[in-house]
Amino acid sequence: MTDAPAPTFPPLMEGQALDGGLDPFEKACAQALLGCDAGLVIYNLQADRLRAAIVFAPEVALEPAMAMLPACGVGFQNALGALAPPEVAVHLGWDGRIFVNGARCGRLRVAGDDVAPDAVPAWLVVGLDLPLLPGGDVPGSAPERTSLYDEGCAGVDPVHLLESWARHTLVWLNRWEDEGQAPLHAEWLGLAHGVGEEIEVDGQAGTFLGVDEHFGMLLRDSEKTRLIPLSSLVKGKSA
Repeated sequence: MTDAPAPTFPPLMEGQALDGGLDPFEKACAQALLGCDAGLVIYNLQADRLRAAIVFAPEVALEPAMAMLPACGVGFQNALGALAPPEVAVHLGWDGRIFVNGARCGRLRVAGDDVAPDAVPAWLVVGLDLPLLPGGDVPGSAPERTSLYDEGCAGVDPVHLLESWARHTLVWLNRWEDEGQAPLHAEWLGLAHGVGEEIEVDGQAGTFLGVDEHFGMLLRDSEKTRLIPLSSLVKGKSA
């Protein structure tokens, strides 16, 4: 994708392109450790894969700041929904997985400098990894996985999708800051994958009942309902 035009990002966001096999998520974490400004968007656009990461600087403790992960997820759903054919359905897994028409299609992940739920992290990075073209699987051998091409999104321009993801994510972050958790909570829950179903998370099995006010998973087994904090997904990165 080296000949593609450079993406244009909203004010307060700045893009940095990578090429080859370099991972934007790891690069963004490294830049955050060095003290880069919030709003840095590092991306790697390849013919078969879109990878990008955004650096955030929360001003609240990690547990409420984890709303940045579902905000990025809702932002992605809004972005692809605006660009893809109308029949394409996008849903969001609690752990950052992305589902297109019911099959897994990439993921979001998150890292920060401090994994203590009550601490205010200096930074958080949310990364997007999205397959644009089918992988090396024999057709039909992995029906649980898909790509944008497989789901009729061959006409979606990855540059426009990246730009739109950044814009929609920023809209939801602004709403979260101005209006609190409720609008984002309601929007995310309407897109959540697997609510009411039996699932297993980090070795714990049960029925996925929904999420609490900070997007922690409510998991019910035969004896009790457990809360799995969303902050448990954060990968700690330190100097």
